[in-house]
Amino acid sequence: MAYWLVKADPSDYGWEHLVRDRGTRWDGVANNLALKHIRAVRKGDEVLVYHSGSQKAVVGVARVTRAPYADPERDDERLVVFDLAAKRALPQPVTLAQIKAQAAFRDFPLVRMPRLSVMPVPATLWKRILEMAGQK
Repeated sequence: MAYWLVKADPSDYGWEHLVRDRGTRWDGVANNLALKHIRAVRKGDEVLVYHSGSQKAVVGVARVTRAPYADPERDDERLVVFDLAAKRALPQPVTLAQIKAQAAFRDFPLVRMPRLSVMPVPATLWKRILEMAGQK
């Protein structure tokens, strides 16, 4: 199993929407590096949901329910999507400021490449984010 982080603007489609809908197709990604990451996603992988915009915090954990496939809404074979479902909200959000304050995250794409919308999360950093959120 791999770990990922996806960024969402909560006013467009945030954690609450994912919980309400019980799942969604993660689409709208056009950045080449983010698309490369999407192609590596597998069913069963876990995903941190990060709210961009004014909140800038990791707020929940989701699970990939369908591996990547061609975006059915777009006529471009290089654009891929995947499906995910909400798993659990974090006990407390983990802010970008908290993440940046720890040296262990200095090379993490969320810190180095803030506009990247889909990124891998190393297992050690995944565990640390969950600990920062108050989850064991």
